[in-house]
Amino acid sequence: MSKADLPYRPCAGVMLINAEGRVFVGQRIDSTLEAWQMPQGGIDAGEDALTAAIRELGEETGVAPDKVQLIAEAPDELFYDLPDDLVGKVWKGQWRGQRQRWFLFRFLGQDSDIDIATEHQEFRAWRWADPQDLPAMIVPFKTALYEAVLAAFRPHLTASERW
Repeated sequence: MSKADLPYRPCAGVMLINAEGRVFVGQRIDSTLEAWQMPQGGIDAGEDALTAAIRELGEETGVAPDKVQLIAEAPDELFYDLPDDLVGKVWKGQWRGQRQRWFLFRFLGQDSDIDIATEHQEFRAWRWADPQDLPAMIVPFKTALYEAVLAAFRPHLTASERW
């Protein structure tokens, strides 16, 4: 089966912004790359994208649902393809990439409410980043995806919208 024959994995992603308008990013524990990413993960069977986004946020950051407020949902699904050398090596070879629903959340908590040492830890480090820096921080094959996420949420990331 060729890459073109494989489906996209359904996924939800979270852009979590703090009171200063900075975005949560984590450094994956299973990679030696200097890449940083926002929380994201698969949508389980029977689960809607928003529920998956909140679940993934908790699983990856320890942030409880009462510490976030939904600001916006990206209007369209966003896609990315895995590089050819990774197809067949991740997700048991079932997917060519991901189709993602993205959500922008306001973080209502304190930094102490973030705990990446979760049951199935995915990040080895985390920090707050400037939104415009995101495309340069992610693995190269997700750069266009992160540019699309930024474009979708840019109206909500202006200085006048900071709280």
